[in-house]
Amino acid sequence: MKVLLVNSSPNADGCTNRALIEVAKSLNEEGIETTIYQIKEQVKDCTGCAACRKIGKCVVDDEVNAFVELAKDYDGFIFGSPVYYAHPSGRLLSFMDRIFYSGSSAFAYKPAAAVASARRAGTSATLDVITKHFTINKMPVISSNYWNMVHGKTKEDVEKDLEGLQIMRILGKNMAWIIKCIEEGKKAGIEPNNTEDKIMTSFIR
Repeated sequence: MKVLLVNSSPNADGCTNRALIEVAKSLNEEGIETTIYQIKEQVKDCTGCAACRKIGKCVVDDEVNAFVELAKDYDGFIFGSPVYYAHPSGRLLSFMDRIFYSGSSAFAYKPAAAVASARRAGTSATLDVITKHFTINKMPVISSNYWNMVHGKTKEDVEKDLEGLQIMRILGKNMAWIIKCIEEGKKAGIEPNNTEDKIMTSFIR
């Protein structure tokens, strides 16, 4: 059982990464393998061309397609972002828009969580934006004992946010619990039951 933690901050060793490390430690204690993935490129935005529906991957052959292939081997996901102007990093939004549009099957029915890092404010809006990717893709959303956020301008500041670090640890424990429950369910023959085709309603009349 494995969880992939995504750091979308351009600072690979900053506040967001420190939060993800705390989640990973907690997952490891529960016997869950972890990988912290650093988004390497400033990926292009999704253009909505829908070509991926025909060829099975994004037509822009960059880090996005490689990540979707990697994600197929993981059982859960944590997406972390710094807060910029009360929203996630633009890098993460472009990345998530494209991986979920072109590779949704790699993520469906797998648990996920968002983590936000801020000096002061904008965290709840950031978590909301990230989490919407999960809820549109049939993914169980994992919570902690408060919203999944840490505060600080530097990773040394985050070390002082004892409540924030506890939130990260409990998030890891809850993620491990759900993954184990899903695994036991599969062993018992319980699989997702989604037999309805998607209905697309237009509100233009």
